[in-house]
Amino acid sequence: MLLNDYMNENFPQLILRPPLFYNWEIGLRFELGLDYYYEKNHYMQEVYQRAITLFESLHFQDEEIFIVVDVNDIGESKTYKHKARIFSPYIRSQSLLYTLKHTEMPFIFPEDDEEGNYKTHRFTLQCKVSDVKYIPLLKAICNQDLGIQPSIIHRVYFLNIKRKTIFHIYDDRGCDLLATSPESIRDIYFTYNDWILDYDKDKIDQVFK
Repeated sequence: MLLNDYMNENFPQLILRPPLFYNWEIGLRFELGLDYYYEKNHYMQEVYQRAITLFESLHFQDEEIFIVVDVNDIGESKTYKHKARIFSPYIRSQSLLYTLKHTEMPFIFPEDDEEGNYKTHRFTLQCKVSDVKYIPLLKAICNQDLGIQPSIIHRVYFLNIKRKTIFHIYDDRGCDLLATSPESIRDIYFTYNDWILDYDKDKIDQVFK
């Protein structure tokens, strides 16, 4: 299956770009980071724990997923092709990287590119969850704005082919989970209800209750 086919079939009209939660009617928005000013190490352990727990609740080891990474080329560098190496530390079998697909697209944030000079390079890998060292990968995504290494500054999306979901950690503050039906993620809604972002809770409750 191709990524475009998956999106057209399950999430028609949705553009894969943040903020996903506000552009799709069925979804959850979770808070990952709490008490940032309390103590950094304690804060990050809470972020990691929530991110990993949510990921494992949604993605079983034998399930097929797409991992999508968007690399934005804003004219400062033409080294985007090497950015595919960001997958390498997090994939168990390096031979799997030969199946990595690359697509050059118009800049994913056209409102920030009035002259049309920028591009987005989308890298897509289809694999099983068990192929991915997802714990260090999730931690690297969470580290992106905090000066902690390793970190991944690019947008990373996880799309579960069987469950028809999209999981996106936008930074250490939180993550979005989209689905094609409330039933497919209702158990996660109830189990991790206390983690739902208060700002969006009323809207989410109307969908799931």
